Amino acid sequence: MKQSLFVTLLLVVSLGVGFGIWLQLPQYLQEGGPLVAILIALSIMLITFIVERWITLRKANGTGSVQAFFHYVVESLQKGDLDGALAACDKQRGSCANVLRSGIERYQQMMGNSSSEKRLAETQRAIEEANALEVPLLERNLIAMSTIASIATMVGLLGTTIGMIRAFHATAGTGGVINATALAQGISEALVNTAGGLFDAIIGIVAYNFFVNKVDSFNYTIDEASYEVLQLLKEKEAGK
Repeated sequence: MKQSLFVTLLLVVSLGVGFGIWLQLPQYLQEGGPLVAILIALSIMLITFIVERWITLRKANGTGSVQAFFHYVVESLQKGDLDGALAACDKQRGSCANVLRSGIERYQQMMGNSSSEKRLAETQRAIEEANALEVPLLERNLIAMSTIASIATMVGLLGTTIGMIRAFHATAGTGGVINATALAQGISEALVNTAGGLFDAIIGIVAYNFFVNKVDSFNYTIDEASYEVLQLLKEKEAGK
């Protein structure tokens, strides 16, 4: 499923579920108005993105220890066992393994058919191309989390403002009489929307920063592993 279609369907479903939940809320929460339903929908979208990122990044980590996998690949390359290194990449199946596999496989394909410089250049190119494909997958939906956190703050502030307008309007009753019920409803609407907006914003910011750090760690590991593999292959070519 395309990313744009996924986000659109998620938005539509979240809004439907959000309004359904809002209608079932206690009366004091329903007084927050329809904006509460939008805040609930944003919460549903946020939770969905968090679960999706968690599953994707666990899959990107592959099976077993990345350090143990990379140690085995280095040993295989030092022994000249390219097939063993490729088999380890197939077994690990993480983002780092995918990138390294592309480079090692390209190097193996170029052996005996080109010069040393061309083999290394093609290997580096294959690694860069694979890395360019892996990084967007790791970073997907991170911007959406950040956007939801910002939008939730604005929606909560809008609800707060509308509630306070109604509250102040209640104090402007005719003959100097304050409508206590309308005043309480306006203040309640303001506070409910403030709480909902802050809840979404806090969860969104924390999740965004957590996953950004995870992605940065992945990128660092991939870059470091790719550099080490290229250095090993250069040393192998130099020793011929």
